[in-house]
Amino acid sequence: MSPLVKDTRVRFQRAIELLRNPDAVLNAEAIHSLSDLDGDSLDTFLALWPQMSIERRRSLITRLVETAEINFELDFSTIIHPALTDPDPEVRVAAIEGVLEDSPRRVIEQLMQLAQNDPFSEVRAAAAQALGQFVLKGELGKLPDAFNTHLQDTILAIYHNRSEDLDVRRRALEAIGNCSREGVTELILDAYNADELMMRASAVFAMGRTCDGIWQGQIMQELSSEHPEMRYEAARAAGELELRPALPRLAELAYDDDRQIQEVSIWAMGEIGGRAANKVLTELATMAESTDDNVLMEAVEEAIAASSLSGTDHLALFDYSEYDDEYMDEELKHLLDDDEIDDLYDLNDDDDEADEDDEDDEDDEDDDGVGSGDGDDEDDDEDDEADDDYMDDDDDL
Repeated sequence: MSPLVKDTRVRFQRAIELLRNPDAVLNAEAIHSLSDLDGDSLDTFLALWPQMSIERRRSLITRLVETAEINFELDFSTIIHPALTDPDPEVRVAAIEGVLEDSPRRVIEQLMQLAQNDPFSEVRAAAAQALGQFVLKGELGKLPDAFNTHLQDTILAIYHNRSEDLDVRRRALEAIGNCSREGVTELILDAYNADELMMRASAVFAMGRTCDGIWQGQIMQELSSEHPEMRYEAARAAGELELRPALPRLAELAYDDDRQIQEVSIWAMGEIGGRAANKVLTELATMAESTDDNVLMEAVEEAIAASSLSGTDHLALFDYSEYDDEYMDEELKHLLDDDEIDDLYDLNDDDDEADEDDEDDEDDEDDDGVGSGDGDDEDDDEDDEADDDYMDDDDDL
């Protein structure tokens, strides 16, 4: 037996001892030792599983799912998949959240059964939502055609079941939003006109999943909705569809008092990308640093990293070069300077070349004695006042 294998078994045995003690705290080593279980180790764990208290099973599955989201090298699927049949509904919900898109077909079928037949609506809703990743997988041709059709039919049947709980039906709508099947557009539109607020919110979510620019009007409208649920989903949809015209409103929402709306708006700006988005994100980073807001700083840094991927090699989903320039100028003048506004429309501009051209222009102006007079100082003062007004307005959000 190699030293590595021996060490792995020792750490696993220590984890099992901790799991047998209901009062023991599971450290990181114990959690990591439960990755990639198979053979005798898996049998040992599964034999212990039903002996654990409900609280222990709930906390353990939740911990495994959260850990796997942070560390992609860890794989707890051999624990999470059996937990889908746990007698406790909270454990089943937690396990559903840990199902990944590379799960085998039998797990997808299990989710379909849970979405249709589980006695608890919370479990059915979670399962219906989780099926969305497999609808997308089918759209990409990574599922057999017959099985893909069966999956879509199952989700549509759940949505059309008027006796089903609202949360289950709306999660089914969100899942089918990944599908280009005929009739899905009409379903989303019907849901958008529903009486129930949360169904309308799910419709906006589904709009973002369609990769279809026909929803731009609805999404832009809901960015200013009085309902935070709608603003949140509209911001997310704007990011998924890379709606550049939404940038001014997203910039405002990035200062929203609702932290969830703030974070999703920051994420959306990162997805849209470009110098204009980076300008706003940089201002947010400065604010986060000055207030020691580490959570906000992390969100901004991730958005800036995503934004940097947008450029000449990035294929935008839609062409906004014909968008109303006067409207965008008016919307962005309190936030961006003229160069950045122009850049918002120039989707084929090479950022590096643009920066070099700007520097050359500045050098020429300095040589000619242009741009150093009082008029430029007045323009700078006006820009500063505009930025101050923007911050004052957002403080009231």
